Amino acid sequence: MTRFEALAAIRARKPLLHCISNLVTANDCANLALAVGASPIMAQAPQEMADIAVLASAVVLNTGTPDEAKFTAARLAGAAANRHGIPVVLDPVGVGASPWRLENIRQLLQEVHPAILRANYGEAAALLGLSAAEHGVDSLTVPIDAAACAQALAQKLGTVVVLSGAEDLVTDGTALHTVSGGSDLMRRVTGAGCMLSVLCGAFAAVQPQAPLHAAVQAAEFWKACAAAAEPQAHGPASFRVALLDAAAQIV
Repeated sequence: MTRFEALAAIRARKPLLHCISNLVTANDCANLALAVGASPIMAQAPQEMADIAVLASAVVLNTGTPDEAKFTAARLAGAAANRHGIPVVLDPVGVGASPWRLENIRQLLQEVHPAILRANYGEAAALLGLSAAEHGVDSLTVPIDAAACAQALAQKLGTVVVLSGAEDLVTDGTALHTVSGGSDLMRRVTGAGCMLSVLCGAFAAVQPQAPLHAAVQAAEFWKACAAAAEPQAHGPASFRVALLDAAAQIV
């Protein structure tokens, strides 16, 4: 399925995306899902996780602004999705921010197998047990060999890894795709990575057996949205709005 065909399928089928997001980016993630043509549900109560997850076409788990209930919800939703062959996208936001968060994300990965994991370099390094400088949830490390980091993580977890940055690297541990372009303004908008994770969910929802292709298409689409939004922007706020407009208009 080409990116054009995948976008057409998303807009025709309006797949339900079950997103356990974070309080910083939940609204933007929901609006982006709507803009691209998907249908988001942002439920988080552990008591309804399994029921909602099995109704979805993809489940997106985001570990930003976590607490015990959110990690419980993520484990329940992810495990239910795995049992029913529904693709899971994991965004381990801030995994290196604290030992508690790292321990909980590692436990999550023992119980849930993501089809796609989207992370920045610092988060990927933390999952590999490497040292990496982080500032809050943002990676400050300029990687010497980001490709090796992405491939090692993909091989360790048996999943597709999207290592996002100025250039996005997408790999299943063997094949490696580099996605360039976009806009430097992305760094001035909170949650650009979280929104890419939602796009991974949307593209995986219509081609659940092809997570590598879905992840590459999501990264390419998001870079295209950023490039289209930049000329319309006068600063970060207008750029954020233009990103949503671009997501609704690009084919």
